[in-house]
Amino acid sequence: MDTSRVSSTAFDGTPHAPAHARKFVRQVLGEWRLSHLAEDAVLLTSELVTNAVVHAGTGIELTCRLDVDADPAKLEIQVDDHHPTRTILAADGMPAEALRTSGRGLALAGMLADAWGVTYTRTVKRVWVRMEIADGSDGREVAVGTPGLLPAPIAAPIDTLHVGVVVSDSDGVVESWNSEAEQLLGWRPEQVIGRKLERLVAWRGHGPYALSFADTLGLGRWRGEARIRHADGRLVPVYVSHLRTRGRSEDRRLIWMVVANDHRYVLTPPAPLRREAGRRIKDLLDQDMPFSELLDTIAQIVQMSSGGDAAYVLLATDGGNRFGVAAGAGATAGLVGVLATGVFGADLKTPTMVEDLLAEDVELAQQLRARSLACAPLLVTGEVTGYIVVTAAQPGCFDQELTVSLQHIADQVAVPVQRERLAEQDRAHRGRLSFLAEAGELLAGVHDEELIAALTAQLVVPKIATWAAVYLTDLAGMTRLAHVWHSEERHNADLRKSLPAIPRTALSEVSWPVGPETVLSFPLLTQGRSLGALVIGRAEPTLPLELADLLADLCRLVALNLHTAMLYARQATTSRVLQRSLLPMRVAPMPGLESAVVYEPAEEGADVGGDFYDLFTVGDHWCFALGDVCGSGPEAAAVTGLARHAVRLLAKERYTVADIFDRLNQALLEEGDEGRFLSLLSGELTPLPQGGALCTIASAGHPPPLLLRANGLVEAMASPQLLLGIEAGARFYVETFELAPEELLLCVTDGVTERRNGDRLLDDGDGLAALLSGCTGLSAHAVAERVRHAVESFAPEPSQDDVALLVIKASTALRPVR
Repeated sequence: MDTSRVSSTAFDGTPHAPAHARKFVRQVLGEWRLSHLAEDAVLLTSELVTNAVVHAGTGIELTCRLDVDADPAKLEIQVDDHHPTRTILAADGMPAEALRTSGRGLALAGMLADAWGVTYTRTVKRVWVRMEIADGSDGREVAVGTPGLLPAPIAAPIDTLHVGVVVSDSDGVVESWNSEAEQLLGWRPEQVIGRKLERLVAWRGHGPYALSFADTLGLGRWRGEARIRHADGRLVPVYVSHLRTRGRSEDRRLIWMVVANDHRYVLTPPAPLRREAGRRIKDLLDQDMPFSELLDTIAQIVQMSSGGDAAYVLLATDGGNRFGVAAGAGATAGLVGVLATGVFGADLKTPTMVEDLLAEDVELAQQLRARSLACAPLLVTGEVTGYIVVTAAQPGCFDQELTVSLQHIADQVAVPVQRERLAEQDRAHRGRLSFLAEAGELLAGVHDEELIAALTAQLVVPKIATWAAVYLTDLAGMTRLAHVWHSEERHNADLRKSLPAIPRTALSEVSWPVGPETVLSFPLLTQGRSLGALVIGRAEPTLPLELADLLADLCRLVALNLHTAMLYARQATTSRVLQRSLLPMRVAPMPGLESAVVYEPAEEGADVGGDFYDLFTVGDHWCFALGDVCGSGPEAAAVTGLARHAVRLLAKERYTVADIFDRLNQALLEEGDEGRFLSLLSGELTPLPQGGALCTIASAGHPPPLLLRANGLVEAMASPQLLLGIEAGARFYVETFELAPEELLLCVTDGVTERRNGDRLLDDGDGLAALLSGCTGLSAHAVAERVRHAVESFAPEPSQDDVALLVIKASTALRPVR
């Protein structure tokens, strides 16, 4: 190997720089055959580059320098930024609160480096760390003298191994000192018992943010190098494994296991949480994976590394003051798709440990199904964007060392997670808009509640859920199971049986069936009124915030459409009842006469249009009427009802046809609705002794009726008069004719005569009369059907006007009406 090796690169001061720097250092150390140093070196590099990005914001130069001639050989990593005025404060120059809320990354990194420092020039600030590499790798044997490799380490003799055990109280006053500690450090027990450890330990931290000796004693667990004064006055380099016992503060004890630094491997764990989890997460951040998978993997690493029962990644909601579960691992069933409160807050920027959550936040303890909790905030530019959380079912399972490790992990992932989340939110926003647009288009114009329920269930299965059920609550407050849908249709019947058909309690209080899926219920609310609920089952234990927001938006859209459909159904029912009152429920039987009616409103879905008809008995004769109101809609329907009922009422009061027209004309004028005119054809049929009937008829602006003689001759039988509702002083008259046996009278509205095909009308050139002349010998129903078919087939497009026609045929001698 060359006596000195140098490799450099440069990055922009962006959030992507730490990931690029990690890759660069890992590649360089691989080329230098120093991969056994990569984990610590990459961690140190990530911390230095992250600090430069956050605090300087300029371009960054990264240099790796290997000095083999040094004794021992040294690897130095340098990070240069171009903002030298942004100095790094010494530990004694920072307030205590600042030490608690920042610099933990450098404190942890400093524990890995043998030396570090800061060099200032006029244009550059250089932060460097140095690692001694003479002792080789973790358990690897490096051949002596092999070109390109470092010398093999010289192992300390095993007979010099002494494992000293020192016990002190929580203040660090020594209570016990074993014989191995005496062999290692020279002090007899009676010389040190009662003295404070602080007087024996020459404590030095690594870096400006290092923990003080008192803070270190307060940790639950800690391992690292120290120097302890020997009885002969020299300082002995040792490796210490520190443990603080649980319990009340007055009962806690501090246990130190101490070995010579040459035998540190005895106490060094193979993979401490801080380093092992940090290494795995660094590798994770270097990969390109979906955001949800990234969060799930982070939660899994934290849960497995910490030994907790469950781990969560919480992210801030849009408001920023509440936090929702974005991912979970372990026993996460207690907190699925809900917002977390209590110990989490936007202003809590320090890691937290709760020994018994039940004593602090009963609601959160029930949601988490946990007693112990440790969490660390995800901080980006000083704002809390989320939390890393670990829980356990039993109290007192965690210590302060775990919170330090959690904060280190949180500092690693905060910026990448926030960056990926913003990108994911943008993608999710576009996807949500697309999904909601599709749902809105699918539900638009649907006025059937059952169809809306079916479409809603099929929208979420299988995209979001394994199965879905829709409950509907009608306007009277009754709730029922409307529709179920499973991703495997063969399970639909079993799913319907397992769900309550008619819940006996409020939907929010229903106990949904317990199965392999996680069951969630989303209310269908609009205008403060519950119209039911969407219930889904998911195989995944957690519901991402984006999906929860999407389902909430979908439920609001569905509820709005349901409310519209319910109002439409109620209005349609009311309209049908009122419209049907505008037409006779049945046509009066006419012995010796055949009658047939065709009635087809132009408006789709309407029962009644602007046309109307009636056929009824009065005394010893029959009365009929056929009318057409100018216009459409509710106003026209009101005139239709007035006209039909007025004709029937006046006829039963023995008014003549002419008098009926006079009174109805006056009534329409008194209504004062200008432009509401009425064309009316009305008449009476009185039986004649010789057979047939005498027809008395009048036509106010209406197409004249056509009489079909037995010989096929067609005649118009009434003269047109003024429309009703135009002139107050108008007078109306009647005409009479005989309707002989086998003769037929056809009465139509202008929807028949004015049926249009381009510029041509059906009645042009007496087209209707020609059609009727070919109906000799047909029954009244056959004639009505032939005319209806002629109207329908006259043009390819549907008719834009109401169609009404009345056919009356004298078949035999009429019998008097009784």
